[in-house]
Amino acid sequence: MRIIVCIKQVPETTEVKIDSEKGTLVRDGVPSEINLLDLHAIEEGIRIKEKFGGQITVISMGPSQAEEAIRDALAMGCDEGYLLTDKAFAGADTLATSFTLARGIKKLGGFDFIICGMKTTDGDTGQVGPWLAHELGIPHVAYINKIAEIGKNYIVAEKLVEDGVEAIHCPIPCLITVLKGINDPRLPSLKLKIKARKLEIKKMGLQDLGGEASNYGLDGSPTRVVEVYSPNPPQKGEIIEGIPKKQADVLFKKLKELKIV
Repeated sequence: MRIIVCIKQVPETTEVKIDSEKGTLVRDGVPSEINLLDLHAIEEGIRIKEKFGGQITVISMGPSQAEEAIRDALAMGCDEGYLLTDKAFAGADTLATSFTLARGIKKLGGFDFIICGMKTTDGDTGQVGPWLAHELGIPHVAYINKIAEIGKNYIVAEKLVEDGVEAIHCPIPCLITVLKGINDPRLPSLKLKIKARKLEIKKMGLQDLGGEASNYGLDGSPTRVVEVYSPNPPQKGEIIEGIPKKQADVLFKKLKELKIV
């Protein structure tokens, strides 16, 4: 069984700078880690491998420093890692990111599962997984909280919906995006950490993936961040003392003064 897990390296802190010209995060020199929900995607891939056998390939798009995130995934139990890295990929929105990942995955050949975290902490859109499935022409199921069954050519996955849980029968190959409730990610062992340091992280750039440069990165992104700002802190409220009738009278008077009522 061939399992591909897509991960992203994200800033550890919310104190990040924005490139005012490009509207993108400045990641150089910022402490980073594997996106939280991607850890659950890695763990689920490892559990499937432990039960059914096979190989786990972890793939990421990002700058050279994202290699560390891939090594952390290898230390958890993944078998090989690929980093899609090129200056042409910089500034990609969710559409361009999905396009780039799809091109990389097509280069890797066949697979049974692609597993992604439902969203990332820096983007918080939840769009890359579904768009990636669209680019690859495969079915997908989002918001997965449990894989109930895996058959020869299908899975039954349970997804959270507004009023409960919905069981989805989905053919293989497919893509799923997982929630944190699906499992508890394991800690990497010392043995695997040492092994991960010795493994080669294979890199692919624009020349490897092919196609027009205008489809990648900022040029291939139909959306732009035009402004980034911090919201004004909420104003301090006022506590009205007294019995309920007095509180209501004072509140009504203040609302009239503000011309709200």
